Amino acid sequence: MKHDPTFWILARASGLTAYILLTLSVLAGIVVKSRPFGSRVRQPAAIDTHRTLAALGLGALVIHATALVLDKTVPMPVSAVFIPGLSHYRPGSVAIGVLTAELMVIVYASFSQRRRIGFKNWRRLHWLTYALFAGGTAHGLLSGSDSRRAWALAIYLGAIASVAAATTWRALAPLTQGEQNVPSRDR
Repeated sequence: MKHDPTFWILARASGLTAYILLTLSVLAGIVVKSRPFGSRVRQPAAIDTHRTLAALGLGALVIHATALVLDKTVPMPVSAVFIPGLSHYRPGSVAIGVLTAELMVIVYASFSQRRRIGFKNWRRLHWLTYALFAGGTAHGLLSGSDSRRAWALAIYLGAIASVAAATTWRALAPLTQGEQNVPSRDR
């Protein structure tokens, strides 16, 4: 009987989709604070876009993990998608991915807890996003079966360049009057 590659293809596609969506979420988060398009992008719309992209990215991560468990190409026990280090396939880089995914869930959950944990703590927690982006990038490059292909490298390099450029621009852009440690919008 021939092996059905459906779940293997789904795992690869959903992993890259999650990475792209989470990269776009990071970029949208930078736009929320830096407002590179002036008043053309309203802050509530940018916040909603940021949250939606993050939620979609986490959804793609769930599909990625589920497809890996269901695929027969590389055995992946259910526990390995929740506990870093239990994967037999590239255990170090998969552990980075598991830990990154779990921390992303915490950062995403902090959106609804912002008032409870306080704006300063919420903001500090959100600084983790840069480390999570690095963790997701490392996981994809080190674990992904397509990572050495030109098109996949272009995705990773494009994401890294975009986040680096937006972060640099944000660091160099002057703060607007409303950005003096005042939360932009509490939900």
